Amino acid sequence: MTAELVRGQNHPLPQVRLEIRISAGVPVLAGATLGDENGTVHGPQRVAHPGAPTLPGVEVPRQAAAEHRLAVDLSAVPEAVHRVGVFLALPTGTTGPLRFGAVPAPHITVHGPDGTEIARYTVSGLDTEAALIALELYRRQGTWKIRAMGQGYAGGLPALLADQGLPEADTLAAAIHGTTNPGPTAAYDHGTHRANDTHRANDAVRNPYDTPAPAEEPTLGGPIDYSHPRRPRHTAPPPPVASPASGGQPAPPVAGDAVGWSMEERLYNQVWGMFEDLTRTTAAYRSAVDFADTRLERELDQALADPRARLGDGNAAVREAAQTRRDQLAGQARAALDRDLAQLTAESEVVEPALPPAYARWDSPAWHGYRVPTEPPMALRLGDLHLPESLPLRIPLLVRLPLEHGLWIDSGATAMPEGSFADSAALRQAAMETAVALAARLLAVHPAGEFAVRVIDPAGAGTRALWPLTGAGVLAAPPATGAAGVTEVLERLTRRVDLVQMAVRGGAAGSLPDDVDTARQLLIVNDFPHGFDDRAITRLRYLADEGPAVGVHLLLVADRADAAAYGPLLDPLWRSLMRLTPVPAEHFADPWVGHVWTYEPALVPVGSRIVEQALGEVAAALIKHK
Repeated sequence: MTAELVRGQNHPLPQVRLEIRISAGVPVLAGATLGDENGTVHGPQRVAHPGAPTLPGVEVPRQAAAEHRLAVDLSAVPEAVHRVGVFLALPTGTTGPLRFGAVPAPHITVHGPDGTEIARYTVSGLDTEAALIALELYRRQGTWKIRAMGQGYAGGLPALLADQGLPEADTLAAAIHGTTNPGPTAAYDHGTHRANDTHRANDAVRNPYDTPAPAEEPTLGGPIDYSHPRRPRHTAPPPPVASPASGGQPAPPVAGDAVGWSMEERLYNQVWGMFEDLTRTTAAYRSAVDFADTRLERELDQALADPRARLGDGNAAVREAAQTRRDQLAGQARAALDRDLAQLTAESEVVEPALPPAYARWDSPAWHGYRVPTEPPMALRLGDLHLPESLPLRIPLLVRLPLEHGLWIDSGATAMPEGSFADSAALRQAAMETAVALAARLLAVHPAGEFAVRVIDPAGAGTRALWPLTGAGVLAAPPATGAAGVTEVLERLTRRVDLVQMAVRGGAAGSLPDDVDTARQLLIVNDFPHGFDDRAITRLRYLADEGPAVGVHLLLVADRADAAAYGPLLDPLWRSLMRLTPVPAEHFADPWVGHVWTYEPALVPVGSRIVEQALGEVAAALIKHK
């Protein structure tokens, strides 16, 4: 679970490779200091800042911006370093705010390398401070912890650096400020995506594709970096440059060109980089079109405000000229979007065939000649995502394993596109088939015996959909039915969670009873909450909260309307699950600008026997394993 920190609070760090994300609302510069056990920083060579962004174990952004991502690998910092302080400072020499009390409170989140959020902290209560130490990562008895600092300095960056023990702090602060300036006003802001210039009633309207405004123009917000932190491109890509040897064509994309320790990790990072690139380029397109529409409205309003232009052919000419300018701007934006989509499509065409089975579609050649793996994968494909402007380009939806959150496959008719299914029974069947396809994939991509699937089907309504699993004999036990079956499975899994938790805390993981299955477990619950009483629901909520950390995961096939009788009792459970649908539906929002993405489930092609063949291999491997 994510730790909500307050000033002065500390929290253990479960991992040493971290990503620190900062949202400040206005352009700020971000950096890090490497101090000894007393917090003293021995020289400017121990300060990471935009002019010197990379130190052993630390990488900070190269410019001032409203959004930042810092990469930290605590295993790579020098042994003499015991404290890593993350600092923020308002740029000098601008017409922007000079104190943090005049801007939104900076918000910081700390993530693991798999994207799991470890801790978050909002730096509140600031007033005249122009610089601050936001967080401190510190080493204590061989382990690393994080502390929410929020220590502000009215004297700005010079005072902050001097407090760290740095000699000639003024000189170093001036050098840091001199290496960066806040970027030009962003073409769009969070939520509205409306051109910032349209909010200035007294300023001329400016096209986001035109030359940037002069530096003395008031800055309302910094540029937003949508690039993946481990992807080669850190800013919006310019038009591709063709090399002479390529005959005037852009260099072809390569599968696995992201960074990572293995090809699997490089492909994972590359896919997420494509997702973020598509988010960014679509946001720019929508912002530019919104800008063009806003300018058209303003020009028409100005024309109508002139009584002389309201009558005659002059009014029509003004309207036509304004519409032409709007169409030109929208056309420029579409051309830029099409260019980026062409790049991403070409990348997708080489990446998709290279994906391993855990990441690949069911119709991928990766499943041909499938064999049970000897190592678990780092991620799993849940389906595909796309935006209206990006069709037919689709980006795989990959989630890291083990699953941090359970899954909920929506069988409610109210959530489905009109006409998707003839009746609710067909919709519930499709939802269960989606669950079975995901369970089959999880079984197929794990080594034999390291992953088990259990099923609760109180009324036996999922018998037909479950046949691929039951027919292959790969379930840990027959599907549980009736109230007694529900109780027995929940008691077994609750006991497993309790015993594993106690063993881990006591350092005796090898002393578990013989009847405790140490394999990771996926519990599929069909038609939830039918067949569940209050006691059973309480146990299920316990499994949802405590199970993932010790290898028990949930997959509910449910219609939320069926749970209306429970009132708010189940709301915490629903909020803890990732919602999927058996048919394409718009309900995924990206974490950057909140685009609503259409999710498509990873279904098996009609007539394909690939799942049957893969589960046959899994069943044979399970027999050998026993």
